[in-house]
Amino acid sequence: MTYDFGHYFTRELSNRFGPDPDSWPATAERVTPFLAIVVDALGVDEGLRWFEAARTAHLRVTEAERDRSYNFGFARYLDLATGAHEDVTLPVMAAFEALKAAYTVARHEDSTDVYFEYAAQACSRLGAARRERVQQLEQGRERQAAAAQ
Repeated sequence: MTYDFGHYFTRELSNRFGPDPDSWPATAERVTPFLAIVVDALGVDEGLRWFEAARTAHLRVTEAERDRSYNFGFARYLDLATGAHEDVTLPVMAAFEALKAAYTVARHEDSTDVYFEYAAQACSRLGAARRERVQQLEQGRERQAAAAQ
């Protein structure tokens, strides 16, 4: 299914880094397609849950690095947070690999948590816009049905 995730994500980045994409972190352009794969594969609501899980996984990695404790890596923490190992389907694998790739690219700058946060916000806004549109369509049908009677 096709979503407008890229548009909503770009708006979030624009709010954070300014309207000129040339002033954004260099990784933004490379991370965006990977994040869009997650939403395309899983849908808006699951995408939101996965982006929040990615933020949690990133936090666990950074805490382990800071504390110099056992660090099982982003992929393992993401797997635990999403439960991806319980339902290995093509969309889940695509989303999982895309998030791993986005994480690897984003780690080249200190924007990893920002990308996952804004991706979650973009999903939230996109989901709300989609629900509003569905509600408007249903109300229109109800009005048409009432007018036809």
